[in-house]
Amino acid sequence: MVSAIIPCLDEEAAIGQVVTGALAQNVSEVVIVDGGSRDRTAERAEAAGARVIVEPRRGYGRAIQVGIAAVRDDADILVFLDGDGSDPAEFISKLVSPIVAGQAVFVLGSRVRGSREPGSLTPQQLLAAHVGRLLLRLVYGASFTDLSPFRAIRRDELRRLGMKEETYGWNLEMLMRVAAARLPAMEIAVGQRRRIGGVSKVSGNLIAGVKAAWSISTTFVRLALELRHPQPPGHS
Repeated sequence: MVSAIIPCLDEEAAIGQVVTGALAQNVSEVVIVDGGSRDRTAERAEAAGARVIVEPRRGYGRAIQVGIAAVRDDADILVFLDGDGSDPAEFISKLVSPIVAGQAVFVLGSRVRGSREPGSLTPQQLLAAHVGRLLLRLVYGASFTDLSPFRAIRRDELRRLGMKEETYGWNLEMLMRVAAARLPAMEIAVGQRRRIGGVSKVSGNLIAGVKAAWSISTTFVRLALELRHPQPPGHS
């Protein structure tokens, strides 16, 4: 059973297409975590076949955690993607297949590899991918090329990772914990499309972009120290 989790905010132009695209890939359910949209995002998501949960508290990682808690009990694999149409949903099956086959427990969809539409990734996003790739290789020897939100993981393994981040550092935290735990992981090229409508909450806003960059940076430093010196059992 595969459940897709999509955090979104004011994505009425894209969300219906994203939901139908995910469901066409044999996804058992699509859980939309709406951050309090002021448009018809929730309405269009439900009309396309998704289950919508409203989480007014801000925080990308928090929204993801809410979605994880809401998936059906028998979900074996969780898929994460954005709701703006930039992640090609037709690659969901390719993300999930190695997990089903037992070749990996985590699969990342790399935006910087594969076909990218012009303007689909900003210079800031490309720089973040480059810096993240270097840091992950330097500290963990990991070969991930991107910090892409488009990914799939076995639910039981995700639970054991102990994810905590509630901000934009969530995606990086997962990569770091997967690498530190030496979990069987793969990466496939998925490329990237231009968002269907609206404005990016990070790359389209300078202040939000700076905040996201700071969140990602502090997440890396904090986790690098934590994972290098794990706390003893029972310590909090």
